[in-house]
Amino acid sequence: MKAVARTGATFDVIVVGGGGSGLFAAVEAAELGRRVLVLEKNPRPGGMTSWAIGSLSSSGSPMQRAVGIDDAPDDHFEDMALFHGALLSRDNPELRRAFVDNVPQTLKKLLDMGVVFFGPMPEPPHRVPRMHNVLPNSRSYGHALYRRARHLGVTVLLNHRAVRLVREKGRITGVIAEHAGVEWQFFATGGVVLAGGDFSANREMKQTYAGETVAHADALVTTSTGDAIRLGLEAGGEIVNGDLVSGPQLRFVPPRNNLMTKLPPNRFLALVMKWSMKQLPQALVRPFIMMFLTTVLEPQRKLYESGAILVNRAGERFTDECDKPQLSVPLQQGREAFILLDGDLAQRFSKWPFYISTAPGVAYAYLPDYRRNRKDIYYQANSIQGLAKRIGVPGPALEQTVATYNQNPREGALGLVRAPFIALGPVRSWVLTEGGLRINALMQVLSPDGTVIPGLFAAGATGQGGIILEGHGHHLGWAFTSGRLAGRGAATIL
Repeated sequence: MKAVARTGATFDVIVVGGGGSGLFAAVEAAELGRRVLVLEKNPRPGGMTSWAIGSLSSSGSPMQRAVGIDDAPDDHFEDMALFHGALLSRDNPELRRAFVDNVPQTLKKLLDMGVVFFGPMPEPPHRVPRMHNVLPNSRSYGHALYRRARHLGVTVLLNHRAVRLVREKGRITGVIAEHAGVEWQFFATGGVVLAGGDFSANREMKQTYAGETVAHADALVTTSTGDAIRLGLEAGGEIVNGDLVSGPQLRFVPPRNNLMTKLPPNRFLALVMKWSMKQLPQALVRPFIMMFLTTVLEPQRKLYESGAILVNRAGERFTDECDKPQLSVPLQQGREAFILLDGDLAQRFSKWPFYISTAPGVAYAYLPDYRRNRKDIYYQANSIQGLAKRIGVPGPALEQTVATYNQNPREGALGLVRAPFIALGPVRSWVLTEGGLRINALMQVLSPDGTVIPGLFAAGATGQGGIILEGHGHHLGWAFTSGRLAGRGAATIL
């Protein structure tokens, strides 16, 4: 028999998840004078937000006005739909409207907390530049929000995993969380906000909602196991758009050490970087930008179209690189692969327009940038046998693979024939799930028949039920904005 949970403290609002959406929910509720508890299962806050590129798209920003851009939520509402394509029919206009109307205030609050942005940057089909890129990196968001939350007296309990919701008289009134093998029950006089991220690290949920091929792909954050979504389902909610995913997408494995991603989220440093990006010659600024750009971004399809091939740990080519290789890589040994180039391809992908990867509105990364900034994934040798030794695959097998490919290279390619030979990788297949709990514009969780589940709210990826977030800067914008609205809703039902 399971032990009865010990009784913890009572708060006005309880937030499950200490990522960007959860921390913003806590800040919003605390600014309304509420006693707030955040339950975070990881040893540190930040969540998926810390892994983001860091862009946030909004209309009506001070940065837009500073360069003479007149922009409004109505225009943003219309332009967001232009990104959706065939997914437009699956979008929830009510949630899109709530997002575009409130994201300008979200951005303003981040600025007030000391977050520094560079931009706005253009991204068609946005009619005007709306993409604001955070400096020095996306860790700045979590740092600023956590600092603000603590200043407001928010209680943040780390290493506390929410396992069940408490329901009394049809209303959600608390959360049971497990810590060091002991369960504690916390009570909420107001509302409970579910903000625990997506289910990209939950293979069973991915298989159920998105299918077998997606289930094999990795998650950028291994603790994104859908715990908060599961709590919402157990309370009577449902997942909307559970079959939609971002990816699978081949990306380079994260660097073991990277200066740009380890820079402290310091406001002074961010302001210096912002000034430098505007005033200093690009030849001086670009190497620092590349430290960020060459982290975990996607190698472009043009690399394969030009003749590069993928090989697995056995030294074998296992797929057509231009036909959804992201579905094949997870089935290989170690769930990873290497990209092979020769000297001709290396020379071509050293300058425009042949780049390895890009971050929209920031810069393009070429092969020399990877050689300089990602020595951990860059391998070079003067022979195929030597390259095999460098990447730890069987030499004879790799020689046979390259010889076979050279007999019938991709149309327009010459084969891999000229030294030096280069391998980039490993690359792995990553996925983000786009489905979340069904909610209304007040971020209240809904049952399948559309009725409100009293006392329960959801935000961020957990509450992404119905809104389509194509285009850069919309996922983070939604995370923060929905968190803010959910925190406000949970704080005002007292």
